[in-house]
Parts: sequence; C-alpha cells; structure tokens
Amino acid sequence: MSAAAPATAPATAPLVPMVLRQARAEFLKLWRVPAFSATSLALPVMFYGFFGITHSHEHIQGSVTLGAYFLASMGAYGVSNVMVFSFGIGVANERGQKMDLLMRASPLPPVAYLAAKVLNALLFALMTLLVLVLFARVTGSISLGPDVLATLAWRLLLGSLPFIAVGFFFGYLAGPNSAVAVVNLVYLPTAFASGIFIPASQLPDWISRLSPYLPLYRYVDVAWQTIGFRTGHSLSQDALYLGIFTVVFFGAALRAYRRDTQNKFS
Repeated sequence: MSAAAPATAPATAPLVPMVLRQARAEFLKLWRVPAFSATSLALPVMFYGFFGITHSHEHIQGSVTLGAYFLASMGAYGVSNVMVFSFGIGVANERGQKMDLLMRASPLPPVAYLAAKVLNALLFALMTLLVLVLFARVTGSISLGPDVLATLAWRLLLGSLPFIAVGFFFGYLAGPNSAVAVVNLVYLPTAFASGIFIPASQLPDWISRLSPYLPLYRYVDVAWQTIGFRTGHSLSQDALYLGIFTVVFFGAALRAYRRDTQNKFS
C-alpha cells in the first residue's frame, strides 16, 4: 500500500490581478449608472461655467485670477463629491441589495474588495479633474501651466483619503433609501461653509470662524495654495488636519462596519 500523498495548501490567486479585475467591475457598474457617472463629471463643469468663466481673467490676489481660483475650488469639490457619494450611496445601496452578503460568501478577500473601490474612486476623480481642466482650457479661462495642474491633481487625489472614510461611514450608517438625503444634508452645507462656492470671508461671521475646522475647508485650502492663493494657513497645517480627520473618520467607519457585520452575522 502506497503512502498517502502529503496535503498541500490550496493555491491563492495573486492579489493585484484580483484588485484590478474587481476595480474594472466596480468601474463598469458605476459608469452604467448615469445618475452617478454623468453628474460626477458634469456638476463641477456646470458650476465652473456658471461662476468661473465670468471675469475669469480678473486678478483677485497677486497673479491669481478668478478662473484659476474657482478651478481649484471646483477641483476639490469634484473629487470629494466622487469619494463621498460613490462610497456613501454606493455602499448603502449594496447593503440594501444584499451585495455585501454575496461578497462575504465569495472567495474575494475583503482587502481586495476595498482596494478595488478605492482605485475605482480615484480613477473617477481623476476623470472629473481632467474634464474640468479641459473645459477651463477650451473656454480660455485659465493660464495655469502643466506643472501646476499636475501638482493640483496629485494633491487633490492624495488629500481625498478622509472623504473616502466619510463615504464609508455614511454607507454603513444610513440605509439605501436614506443615504442620498443624509449625505446631501451633511455634505452640501459643509461645502458652502468651507468657502467652495462663496469665499469664507463673505460668509456670516460665525461660519467664517468655524470654516478652518471643517475637513472640506482644509482640503480646498490645499488646492488654493497650489495655484498660489495665500490663505493665511500652511500646507503642513492642512496636511496635519487632513491626517487627523482621516484617522477619526476611518475609525468611525470601521466601528459602523463592525456594528453592521455583527447585526447580520452574529
């Protein structure tokens, strides 16, 4: 009688190909939902067309023009909008459709699922920036060089981490029917209070005093400083605030995720 063959560990698929394939599936899923894909690309351009083209070459501080200033504002708005809504509403809808149960039963590791969502959101955010910059270039409302635009893009993408966490938090906090209302109720007032649409100096005094402590203000402040607009804050201060917000919001998102998981599987 021959000896039994030694047991071998089951083969594990490489992580990177799994992430890329899942990211492609996530991208196609969102791209086929015009309510998300079209609005993510069009809203910043629409707002820029309303407010950024008029008097775009008027200098508002040194060599900084109104067109460049509002491009930075809409770039921050567009990227954070993708992060908050793609994760917040997307995760809430997936929970409502029981997709989280299906993914838990699949062999896909949770880290690959999360990484694919982050990669997909970054890709959509980059597309949003490209469309916005192309529109500003075609209309002739900015004269920023490629180096400044490239710096603006990578800083906005890197600085979007806290908004990914915010999206996950709302995704596990709200249900599929209430996610849109909850996210809008929090995100839109915060955007206005952060000076994205109206400069903070023109807001009511109590709001302008609150603005520097809002994550979206610190985020758009990075964009403003990238184009040379002086705000009285430093990039290191903004990075510190955004880092703290990232830790706090990811902690809140993890807690909400664990509570949702415990309710479903315990």
